[in-house]
Amino acid sequence: MPSPPDVYTQDSYFASRLPYDPARERLWPVLCEYLQPYLPENGAVLELGGGYCHFINHIRAAEKHVVDLYPGVTEHAAQGVVAHVQSCADLSNFKASSFDLVFASNLFEHLAKKELADTLASVWRVLRDGGKLLIIQPNFKYCYRNYFDDYTHVQIFTEISLADLLSVSGYRPEKVVARFLPFSLKSGGPKWPWLLRVYLALPWKPLAAQMFIVARKASEP
Repeated sequence: MPSPPDVYTQDSYFASRLPYDPARERLWPVLCEYLQPYLPENGAVLELGGGYCHFINHIRAAEKHVVDLYPGVTEHAAQGVVAHVQSCADLSNFKASSFDLVFASNLFEHLAKKELADTLASVWRVLRDGGKLLIIQPNFKYCYRNYFDDYTHVQIFTEISLADLLSVSGYRPEKVVARFLPFSLKSGGPKWPWLLRVYLALPWKPLAAQMFIVARKASEP
């Protein structure tokens, strides 16, 4: 069996752990509407580990880029989205201070410590002054029973540990939501856009096991 990061360059990982699901495609416009206020529509955005490009295809921005080791990212990127098949740990192909926002969903738990350190440093470089890093991430505190069902998970984070890591990496966490979304959308439960809209508006979110962090570029990493 290939080892990470090589496993992400093959279709087998996506076929077994994250097969394409049209239901997710219907949910992401709702989630992007929730996230849109963090990004000016005339701004530039970069998604890390975009996979099927659910976020980058639906968020509104003047300039949109996505990076992923998965070669299929180029097929899923919509018109107007520039796809780059590469590691998120080295963003040297992008100019410094070129993005208003960088987004990562369910990514950091797949990165070894050095990969993540390099990723955070690279993101810091490409973010403009005051730019934001948005993270949606499994919160180990609430999903420890099935966290390692994904054999490529190599790190664990809670909302406290990840916020601390960001703080010492040149970011200022401005919003930390410990319970934001359910751990996985792979279940057979209903995936209705209106239900997600209601769920996001709830002050307390039942079954939520993913966190949401908004961090602003601050001092030198």
